[in-house]
Amino acid sequence: MHDIADLERRGVVGVFLASAAFADAARLQGAALGFPAPHVLVPHPVQDRTDAELRAVAEDAYAAVLAAVTAPG
Repeated sequence: MHDIADLERRGVVGVFLASAAFADAARLQGAALGFPAPHVLVPHPVQDRTDAELRAVAEDAYAAVLAAVTAPG
């Protein structure tokens, strides 16, 4: 989150991905940083997934990531 906030302040568009189980924590951390970071939530858990499962999660999240980085700010 800190990295995305820093990049955004420098004019670099960013989005962070988080496991859905950490949605509240991500929103709270963004608020604490004074940065409502665009984010995309992916299904929990992320760890222990196979490469094929992670690829499927990435493919499912692609449209949301693209929308987040191209949304008017």
